[in-house]
Amino acid sequence: MGITRRDVTIALGAALCTVAAGAVAQTHDKLGPAVFDWEKMPVKQTDVGAIRNLVRQPTATLDELEMHVTTLNPGLASHPPHKHPNEELVIIDQGTVETLSGGKWERLGPGSVIFNASNSEHALKNVGTTPAIYHVINWKTPATPKN
Repeated sequence: MGITRRDVTIALGAALCTVAAGAVAQTHDKLGPAVFDWEKMPVKQTDVGAIRNLVRQPTATLDELEMHVTTLNPGLASHPPHKHPNEELVIIDQGTVETLSGGKWERLGPGSVIFNASNSEHALKNVGTTPAIYHVINWKTPATPKN
């Protein structure tokens, strides 16, 4: 007995349903429209202040979007100078910081924005007398180096 047109139609329909189900399952892991309410963000105390982790997951156009808000106590650094393959923005909300950017330290205050390029050495320290609060947004794309 041979394969009929009906058999082919059913097999094709089943294959299409499987592909569609896989596509839908993949989109569930992607960040869609979202709101992050300051009052509802969980706060985790750290050795240097506190952190509010907002999200770390893929979006429709990024392999990964990671966002957090750091509170850095006066006189402290978030970490030693370092570099990583992903790019990131740092937006200063409160306080006075110094950032290592392009090989030199620069002093910045509220409203300032830092762009840390891929694999560029950077660091940030609170040089003020009050806590510094800054928002960090970093991302990975297919173009992000693997190292």
